[in-house]
Amino acid sequence: MRPLEGIKVVEMAGVFAVPYSAMLLADFGADVVVVDRVSSDKADHHFTAMGYPFDRGKRSIRVDLKSSEGIDVVKRLIHAGDVVLDSYRPGVMESLGIGPEASCKVNPRLIYARLTGWGQTGPYTHKAGHDMNYLALSGALSILPNHGGQPVPPLSYMGDLSGGGLFCALGVVLALMEREKSGKGQVVDHAMLDGIANLSTPFYAVSKQNPGLLRLMLTVLGAKSPYYQCYETRDGKYLSVGPVEARFYDELLARLGICADTIPSRDDLKQWPEITERIRQAFKTKRRDEWVEIFEGSDACVEPVLDLQEAPAHPHNAARGVFITKDGVPTPAPAPRLTRTPGNIGEMEAFRGQGTRDVMAELGYTQEQINALLEKRIVE
Repeated sequence: MRPLEGIKVVEMAGVFAVPYSAMLLADFGADVVVVDRVSSDKADHHFTAMGYPFDRGKRSIRVDLKSSEGIDVVKRLIHAGDVVLDSYRPGVMESLGIGPEASCKVNPRLIYARLTGWGQTGPYTHKAGHDMNYLALSGALSILPNHGGQPVPPLSYMGDLSGGGLFCALGVVLALMEREKSGKGQVVDHAMLDGIANLSTPFYAVSKQNPGLLRLMLTVLGAKSPYYQCYETRDGKYLSVGPVEARFYDELLARLGICADTIPSRDDLKQWPEITERIRQAFKTKRRDEWVEIFEGSDACVEPVLDLQEAPAHPHNAARGVFITKDGVPTPAPAPRLTRTPGNIGEMEAFRGQGTRDVMAELGYTQEQINALLEKRIVE
């Protein structure tokens, strides 16, 4: 039994944040049904892991949300479910008659999770935005490593996935736990903006208490110091180098063959360019994997920068099972790890709508009713 076995989740199909949040719940046992729109493009029915990377362990149904009969199908799903994951802009679900007020009135135990960029309240509620915009408004983008002073947004890790999907899944689990005490559901209003700001908590604290320390942190950890950045090797590959502590830094110099007496003190920030150049030249003398062997077993905090094909095969990742091979393709294993009730990667449907018949039968529709709705393309 996985922790969320028996929990029914209705995922309103979206992009990235909500699907990732639902995937986390599915990995730990939730029965997730993705509600997608009917498609005018037949090719859109079929997909691969690349097309819908977060659909593992889920079922799906395609519904015409512009028809009253289609909305009735979704209502049945929601009224029989434990969790709704709303990926739409504020007001859309209300306009369809399946917003939180109407849904929770019929199903008082329902957890209605709404994940948007700006949240359900505030002047930006209906404004368009993307990951980078939420990073900017939260203050986080101003302290992330930049290129020549110009802010450089990361991929979608910090916004869509961490600040959005991960926090939303946490909100759902917290609400489910509280429901065990009160017997009541509630609305989870999560904005990516909120999550990103929360991730920045320590930096806000330091900024208020010790601005000088914050500047030093950003200088050291922002890839500007000689002992916290990536260095290129002779074969054009890279090593991550992060010996922040003095004793680890001494280990770095020793393994590089640099005598500590011949290089300026790392405490002198004015000398950082010279130190960086010395270390850069040293790393350029050997191939990446040669350096990996030299630093093996040391505390110099030096590790290879692996690409997405190399990472699953790394000895540590393989021994720990960081990746699972599914249908011949390595994919990250469920996280976090639980000793008694671990997560598990479920099967992925071959196409959106594959589960339509089964899901509708579970909702009480007869085969005649299902066939009629399929014929009218109310569902697919």
